[in-house]
Amino acid sequence: MSTSSDLPPDEERLRVLETFLVITLARVRERLDHLKRQAAIHRTSELQKPPPDWTLEISINGRTPITVHAGECGMGGSQVRTKTISREEALRALTEGVKACAFCRPDSELGLLE
Repeated sequence: MSTSSDLPPDEERLRVLETFLVITLARVRERLDHLKRQAAIHRTSELQKPPPDWTLEISINGRTPITVHAGECGMGGSQVRTKTISREEALRALTEGVKACAFCRPDSELGLLE
């Protein structure tokens, strides 16, 4: 068996190092478990969060409104490019020329089209 130069040469100091490593490993595992539980809580809360009533899809440049959607519409784009808006904001956007989604028809739901 070869000896490693980066470890203490005697049993007493090796036992101290072993104890330190065992304690450190337990702390690391505890932290990993904590992070795992936090991630599960986050996923659960995201699943329980009700969808917004209305969303506004924004262009890639991050400024130009593209389409108004009803909140549960699956065509609303990515979360990065979708902004939650109020009923009044949805009405204003539609009356100012922002397109209504052809699938969820927010213009009909808001009473702009009968």
